[in-house]
Amino acid sequence: MIGPDEIADGLSDDVLASVEIMVTAGSTFDPDLVAKLPALKLVACFSTGIEAIDCDLLERRGIQLTTAAGVNAHDVADQAFALMLAQWHSVLQADALVRDGGWQQGFLQGLAPRPSLKGKRAGIVGLGRIGSEVATRAAAHAMDVRWWGPREKPDAPYERVGSLGALAEWADVLFLACAASAQNAGMINRSVLDALGPRGIMINFTRGMLVDESALRSALMSGQLGGAGLDVFLEEPTDAALWKDVPNCVLSPHIAGFTQEAGEDMFGQLRENVRRCISGEELLTPYFT
Repeated sequence: MIGPDEIADGLSDDVLASVEIMVTAGSTFDPDLVAKLPALKLVACFSTGIEAIDCDLLERRGIQLTTAAGVNAHDVADQAFALMLAQWHSVLQADALVRDGGWQQGFLQGLAPRPSLKGKRAGIVGLGRIGSEVATRAAAHAMDVRWWGPREKPDAPYERVGSLGALAEWADVLFLACAASAQNAGMINRSVLDALGPRGIMINFTRGMLVDESALRSALMSGQLGGAGLDVFLEEPTDAALWKDVPNCVLSPHIAGFTQEAGEDMFGQLRENVRRCISGEELLTPYFT
């Protein structure tokens, strides 16, 4: 059992030929790497994101894949809502007003009365485990919830909108809760942002590649988009200079699933999948079914 870094460190071909399990946090896993591991049986991924892994190649080779999908869904949804609430309620601006003494001067600089969240529209892109957790929180805040995804979910308790554009046009807040892939990279483009509009907020907490960041920054700078909350970025760590003068956005450094409990649970699930592979048992959370 090894990780990708050990291959980069120059293990011998004989050692690589005996490797049956690869443990990774989502590192690039391409044909050249797979070719060096003829005995590989399992790729056990600690994280939920597998966009850098060639899943089709693994499936063709009969190599199993496990991830941490769903383990940290509760915590990720909490962070998504924290970003949304901070943006909706102008928390950062209000904090600065208190710290900088503006409140003591007897006026609320730039803080107009905000609309209530009650009755507003939460549009969720992707109604998997994380999306469902977000929907539960939105409903608890008396928001109207609808969603869009490429596949129907007949048992979903919320209405599915016909397209991403239609969901953006309907929503006051657009939550990106879907997995990322080459097929949906840049799906949140200028057209979608324009549909969301100057009163809309976009929250991204899954993968940065879903969003055309240049279009997002332009929409925020021009006021065409009302606001954004981001925990993920196209390149990480993101260049601070890109966001220095961009207004109406709340940013965090990809920490949505970064809780003690989630880390313990993710490691425990990975360890159990590895144990089962070694013992010849059925995997706990196989990606390919």
